[in-house]
Amino acid sequence: MLSGLTIQCCLVILDNMKVRIDLHGADPVWRQIADQVRAHLVEGRLLPGTRLATVRELALDLGVNHNTVATAYNKLAEEGFLRLVRGVGAEVVEREAPRAAKGDQQRFASRLAALLAEARAAGLSPSVLQSILRNAIGGLS
Repeated sequence: MLSGLTIQCCLVILDNMKVRIDLHGADPVWRQIADQVRAHLVEGRLLPGTRLATVRELALDLGVNHNTVATAYNKLAEEGFLRLVRGVGAEVVEREAPRAAKGDQQRFASRLAALLAEARAAGLSPSVLQSILRNAIGGLS
């Protein structure tokens, strides 16, 4: 058994964007794919009209079941990021920024606090975490 196996694959040809999956990670593979594609979308690296790899293409490239990729794409379509066309693939669509639902701020603050505690427990210093947060926030502009 290969521990910590990481597979990389080109998601789209533009800007040489990649999706990394960890078959032994805590998060399901479909969530890893959705989270990374969502990050590209939110950071503006995937513009409206961009076509993503088809479900089957990405599944073959990643070496996962096509249903795994379909689940990730469907989640992003439900969130309003993608338009899915059977036999054609997924296309990035224009999406207005949603209004935060009641309780979202507290929910995200709690998740962030837990993640920061995990990072500190792993030995990351506050200055390193601040730098990581600044870079992440800078990518959202």
